[in-house]
Amino acid sequence: MKPETDLHIRFYQPSDRDRVRQICCDTGFLGKPIDPVFQDRELFADYLTSYYTDVEPESAVVLESGGEVKGYILGSRHPAKQDAYDSRNNIRLFLRGITRYFSTYNGASRRYVRWILTKGWREVPHKPEKMAHFHINLLAPYRTVRGTHDMIEFFLDYLHKAGEPAVYGQVVTFEKRRGERMFARYGFDLKDCVEVTKYRHLVADPVYLFTVVKDLRQNPKLYGKDLWKEVKAAEEEGEGQTA
Repeated sequence: MKPETDLHIRFYQPSDRDRVRQICCDTGFLGKPIDPVFQDRELFADYLTSYYTDVEPESAVVLESGGEVKGYILGSRHPAKQDAYDSRNNIRLFLRGITRYFSTYNGASRRYVRWILTKGWREVPHKPEKMAHFHINLLAPYRTVRGTHDMIEFFLDYLHKAGEPAVYGQVVTFEKRRGERMFARYGFDLKDCVEVTKYRHLVADPVYLFTVVKDLRQNPKLYGKDLWKEVKAAEEEGEGQTA
């Protein structure tokens, strides 16, 4: 069965926690497993997922196929709460990581830690304050237009019903010039972009991190002006066929 034919999108449940952490690590290196870059899957998953799964699980969404989670959106509507959690959690993770740096980490992992400490904090695009946000990960066979579109629409609908006026995401891409046009197609405004150098020794093309914002008051659906024209044309064509 093709992935597109067996998809179910639902809110996160506590029983999904281990699977979400696994997917986080299996997609952590530009959609591939993080292991060649950083060997400590436990710490990697703690840093990227623990707030969402343990503190604000109501703002997480998963994509399921065949009874198994294949992707997720982790979101937050409470940035101040997350900042407070991260300030404590990052100290714990640093102490764990620095101990392992000198005892068990291999060369690639030590290189990654050095990037975090010396460059990582500088290679982050500006993000809006006091705004809901999200990030998305899907296993390779499920990175389809339908699955991605439906999952983001589900999440945007959740935010809109909760009264959130806007949401931002930070998205990794190889193509800087096409980025703004691509995001605008889905109703997101590009706010900032920086090159991320942590993979420069492993991939030929530059990697960029974009901050994109969607005004949910103006349009809570996953399309912008260009795509809206196509949506309307398809709807009108469908009405004509059924008349």
